[in-house]
Amino acid sequence: MGTEELRQQTKRPGPFTNCYEDGARAEAYSTLEFKNTYHLAYRDIPSILAAHVRGRKAVDFGCGTGRSTRFLAQLGFEVIGVDIAEDMVHKARVLDPSGDYRLVPGDDLRVLPRATFDLVLAAFTFDNIAGRENKARILRDLGCLLTREGNLVLIVSRPEIYTYEWASFSTKDFPENRQAKSGDKVRIVVTDHADARPVEDILWTDAAYREVFEEAHLRLLHKYEPLGREDEPYMWVNELEIAPWAVYVLERQ
Repeated sequence: MGTEELRQQTKRPGPFTNCYEDGARAEAYSTLEFKNTYHLAYRDIPSILAAHVRGRKAVDFGCGTGRSTRFLAQLGFEVIGVDIAEDMVHKARVLDPSGDYRLVPGDDLRVLPRATFDLVLAAFTFDNIAGRENKARILRDLGCLLTREGNLVLIVSRPEIYTYEWASFSTKDFPENRQAKSGDKVRIVVTDHADARPVEDILWTDAAYREVFEEAHLRLLHKYEPLGREDEPYMWVNELEIAPWAVYVLERQ
């Protein structure tokens, strides 16, 4: 696919509202654990970080109610959780009063010191960031937070997650997802918590991510696509054959 064709494909029409800026959604997400399909997003992260990250200072970008922040803290990181959604940050502080959670309106990362962090983790955050230029700008800003040896780790939804059924998600009520192109809105229901309202995400392909990484002056070191295992204690649906997530490890160019 040529660059110009990709640029046209990743232009997303119409306004996009971040559905996570919602008190009821924050309450629901605060109950999520590391099970079912979500288990695959986090299962391999400790070994990935051990292989690629040398220091202990970290930022959890798009921390939500703090699940990933607490996960990193349990791995021994000195971590700051940041998010644009006030309800999410408030809930994170309630759940983890000793944690460091900061509101960053408009994804303004100037509140954080540059060239200081060994790790920036963004777990599912870029599923909800609309617009190619916006994605590139934020990735560039995140890269500026890293030390020279630091790494950025992105956990993102693969396009397939929006067209199959999963242990933690359902898309059967949204057949239009199958026609979605990179940059289009897609919908999915999380079945691991009590909020049955669909989440609205932005589909983004691997090719589109790689283009944006280049624009943000980030070099891709490794990509992981974790699959379920038959010996794991979950009722897998498609996870044994189709990876729902991609994990990108990046460094500054």
